[in-house]
Amino acid sequence: MATQHSSAPVVCSDVTRRYDGSTGRFGTSGTTVTALDNVSCEITHGSVVGVAGPSGSGKSTLLHLLAGLDTPTAGDIQIYGTSIQTLSSRERTAFRRSHIGMVFQRFHLLPALTAVENVALPLVQAGDSRRKRRDRATELLDAVGLDGRHKHRPGSLSGGEQQRVAIARALAADPAVVIADEPTGELDRETGKQVLDVLTDIATDRAVVIASHDEYTLSRTDRVIKLRDGRRET
Repeated sequence: MATQHSSAPVVCSDVTRRYDGSTGRFGTSGTTVTALDNVSCEITHGSVVGVAGPSGSGKSTLLHLLAGLDTPTAGDIQIYGTSIQTLSSRERTAFRRSHIGMVFQRFHLLPALTAVENVALPLVQAGDSRRKRRDRATELLDAVGLDGRHKHRPGSLSGGEQQRVAIARALAADPAVVIADEPTGELDRETGKQVLDVLTDIATDRAVVIASHDEYTLSRTDRVIKLRDGRRET
């Protein structure tokens, strides 16, 4: 289903992210909070890597940096040969659309659109033709086990079905990296298992990163990066 990407790993080298209290994100004015402190890791093509740690450990910060939603204060992040922190905001957005797929805990589907329309959204932004968008979205929904559900809106789908739509949408642009933030957090164990089956299957020809608190979810990954207080545990 996916085209072949370079086998080079995703590499974080000595990555630090600090936030000034004046931004209002952490702390109070005049304080600086280190959300991620000198973290290095590699995520190889064809692997599923878990990111674990308690609340405030830096998991979300690491995912945001890998997705190009934020940039490090220090260090280097390379995604298949591109140092994403060197890109402008517009360039990072374009890079993310082409190379990185995001899966969220609460699905983030548009309720007024059908499953096939939700999956096709990234291809609208890419400028693909209507027919190409429909064919690609249909292919992906079938691949995640939702044949026959193409015209259903999110409100008429179960939680597991909505998450599979979200995974199909994340794959629409054939990204080299898929980042999933607590993808089973809203699901029961059996439904979560089905979603993890899909995520591990798609890792055959891309890199998959899954942040989770759940021990079963983490047990399904090839290895786990453990964070605590912004630092990587050894």
